[in-house]
Amino acid sequence: MEQPSPAATILRDIYTVSRLNREAKSLLEGSFPPIWIEGEISNLSRPASGHVYFSLKDPQAQVRCAFFRQHQRLAGITLKDGLHVLLRARVSLYEGRGDFQIIVEYLEEAGEGALRRAFDALKQRLAKEGLFDTAHKLPLPRLPRRIGIITSPSGAVLHDILTTLKRRFPAIAVLVYPVPVQGEGAADKISAAIRLAGQRKDCDALILARGGGSLEDLWPFNEEIVARAIHACPVPIVSGVGHETDFTIADMAADARAPTPTAAAEMLSPDQQEWLAHFERVANRLTSAMRGRLRSHSQHLDWLGARLVHPRSRLALLQQRLTSLSQRLPLAQATRLRQARSLLQAMTAALLQHSPRPRLHAAALDNRHFYARLAAAMKRRIERADARLQQVMQALHALSPLATLERGFAIVQKSATGAIVTEAASVQAGERVQARLAHGYLDCLVEKTRGQ
Repeated sequence: MEQPSPAATILRDIYTVSRLNREAKSLLEGSFPPIWIEGEISNLSRPASGHVYFSLKDPQAQVRCAFFRQHQRLAGITLKDGLHVLLRARVSLYEGRGDFQIIVEYLEEAGEGALRRAFDALKQRLAKEGLFDTAHKLPLPRLPRRIGIITSPSGAVLHDILTTLKRRFPAIAVLVYPVPVQGEGAADKISAAIRLAGQRKDCDALILARGGGSLEDLWPFNEEIVARAIHACPVPIVSGVGHETDFTIADMAADARAPTPTAAAEMLSPDQQEWLAHFERVANRLTSAMRGRLRSHSQHLDWLGARLVHPRSRLALLQQRLTSLSQRLPLAQATRLRQARSLLQAMTAALLQHSPRPRLHAAALDNRHFYARLAAAMKRRIERADARLQQVMQALHALSPLATLERGFAIVQKSATGAIVTEAASVQAGERVQARLAHGYLDCLVEKTRGQ
C-alpha cells in the first residue's frame, strides 16, 4: 500500500473533537430558526441547578430537551412525565458530549395550543364567508319590551344581568333560555336555544352570556354551529362572554359585543333616569298646552255667554240634568254600599283565614305535651341519678377505712407524734399510744411488745 507523502500530510485539515462539535453546533443553530414542536414529556429530571431536562417524544422518535431556569417562569404549568406539551425551541448541540438537543424557550400544554390553532383557523374561514361583516349586523332596539337571556340558570351571570336590568329599567320583561355554557354538548344546546328564540320572535333582543374562564371553558362559544346560529338569527344578539380580555367566535358573529355580561345588560337597557327626565319634560309641555287650550275655550265660552239672550232655556236644561242626577244618586249610593259591603266581607274572610288563633291553640297543646314529656324525662333522670349515687356511696363506703374499723379493727398511733404504728418494734414499753376504733378512741400504755 502506497504511503502518503509528507507534503500531503501537511495539507490535511485535521479537526479536534471540540472543533467538530463547535462547528456542528454553529451549523445547526444557524440553519434552524426558532420552531414549534409538539410531543410527550418523558425522562424528566430536575438537578440542583434549577434547570429541567427531559425527552420529547412521539410514537416514532424522541429528542433531548433543556429548559433553563430563566425561561421556566413563562411556562405557568407543572411539568411531569406523560404531559403532552407544545413548545417553542432552538435546535442546538451540547458540545461537551456531542448530544443533539433542543433549547426550550416557551412551553404550554398542547391542548390549549391546539384550541388556539383551531380558533384561528375557524375565525379566518368564517371571516372569508362574511359571517362577521358589519353589513349583516342587526341594529339594537332603543327600548326593548322583552329581552331573552341565553345562559346557565345556576351561575352568577344570570343574577348580575337581572340585577342590572332591574336597576336600569325594571319595566323590561325578561325571558330566560337555560343552557349549559361549558362541557360536552353545550354548543349544540346553545345553538338550539338561539334557533328557538329566533323562531318564536317573542323577544326584541337576546343576550348570550357566561362568566370568564380558560380557553377550554369558553370553547362552546367558539364552535362553528354557534356562530352560524347567531348569524342566522333574525333577533339582534349581544354577546357578553367572559371578561373584557376574552374574545370568542360568538363575539365576532353577534350583532354587538359587550366586554362582560353586565355590560351587555347595560347596552340593551336604557337608563330609566334619562327616560323619566324626558317624560317630565313632555309632561311640562303637555301641561302648558292644556292650559293654553283651556284659556282658549274659556274665552270662547265667555263669548258664547255674552251672546245668550235669555237664560230660561239654559235653566230648563240645568233643571232636567239636576232631576236626572237626583234620580241616579240613590242608585249610585246603593251600588257603592253593596260593593263596599262585599269588599268588607271578603277582607273579613281573608283576615279570619290568616288569624293566628288556631296556630296559637296548636302551639299551646304542643307546649303542654312537651312540658309533660319534659317533667317525665326529668323525673326518670333524677331517679337514675339517685340510684347511681346510692351505688357509688355503697362502693365508696366499702372502700373506706371506717368500714374496716366497723369490722373490729383499730388504727394505732403514737400519742406524742401521731405516727401510725404498723410494727410492734416501733413502740417501746411504757410508751403511750392511741387506738382509733369505729366509734371513739382509746388511750393506751404499752406494757411490753412482742414480735410477729
